Amino acid sequence: MENYKKTKIVEKPCPPPFTDLPPDIIEMKVKDGSKIRNLMGYAIGKMELDSVRQILFTGSGKAVSKTITCVEIMKRRLKELHQITKVLFKQIEEIWEPIVPEAGLDALTVKRNIPAICVLLSKDALDPQEPGYQAPGS
Repeated sequence: MENYKKTKIVEKPCPPPFTDLPPDIIEMKVKDGSKIRNLMGYAIGKMELDSVRQILFTGSGKAVSKTITCVEIMKRRLKELHQITKVLFKQIEEIWEPIVPEAGLDALTVKRNIPAICVLLSKDALDPQEPGYQAPGS
């Protein structure tokens, strides 16, 4: 791979793991470079409002652990939150171009599956039979 450089990363859309969410749900997309302080300030401020009943945290790759940290902080700050966790894989395609095009090398496409997590937190009761459900305080 020393003769190639990565030129583009394409993230394939994956179907959402939760189908019956309200259209105005707050979705916190946690990235690898996100600051937990900024994420939590916004998320806790929104969840303390009576009108907001659910929040969805999503993260993939290196951001999975940061996503879990945010969810755990939220559960400690706001008691009585119901939780459903879904783990899935996102497919990404990396496009690698040859550094020296005259060398006769072809462009490469590398497909990778990276782990992702989606965590739904709700003030209202959720279906306890749903896989990945955690009751408040458990």
